[in-house]
Amino acid sequence: MDYILDKPLYGTIGLEKYQCSIEWRNGKFLADEPVKAGGKDLGPDPHTLLLSSIASCTLITLRMYIDRKGWIIPAITVNTNLFLQTTEGKKLCTIDQDILFPGPVTDEQKTRLQQIAAQCPISKILESEIRVRTFVFRNTDTKEIHYENEEFSVVWKPGFCQHSARCWTQLPEVFDPKIKKWINPDGAPAGKIEQQVKKCPSGALGFINKKNPK
Repeated sequence: MDYILDKPLYGTIGLEKYQCSIEWRNGKFLADEPVKAGGKDLGPDPHTLLLSSIASCTLITLRMYIDRKGWIIPAITVNTNLFLQTTEGKKLCTIDQDILFPGPVTDEQKTRLQQIAAQCPISKILESEIRVRTFVFRNTDTKEIHYENEEFSVVWKPGFCQHSARCWTQLPEVFDPKIKKWINPDGAPAGKIEQQVKKCPSGALGFINKKNPK
């Protein structure tokens, strides 16, 4: 299981309604709700952020294709919106994209570019079956099991485990849930194991350096 982003998106919110600080690999921006929803509209709202993802992906995909073909199309614009409806008890979200070319483009080119736009990676993600998994980190006292060697100890708190599967899919030489003693502290260097333990979203895994305990 490899995540798309090397570094996860990081978001925080304080008491100010409803300003969220969103940090990505190269900077930071605000997300907010419009005034009618109780916010101050200082940044894009969640629906706008979702639509901006598919709009930007569509534009980038089209520009890549146009450049490969050597076509002279200096500008592309996209208008994107969505609506929700319930049909036979099932909720359906429809995202509409209107692609416009301010300059001269042939009908044949437009037909091909419409097909290419539908293949943008974000479109394919949104058309697939999506699961949203939410984890909460805990650090209170609970039952602990230690898997250790002379250098360090990997601590497992089974009561906290929320089965994100990050450990055993990303470092299978150390974590193997198919066996009883499922953590092998000698399966990888200490630093690599410690970094993997830090990725646990629930607090079920911990790392203790015996030579430099924290």
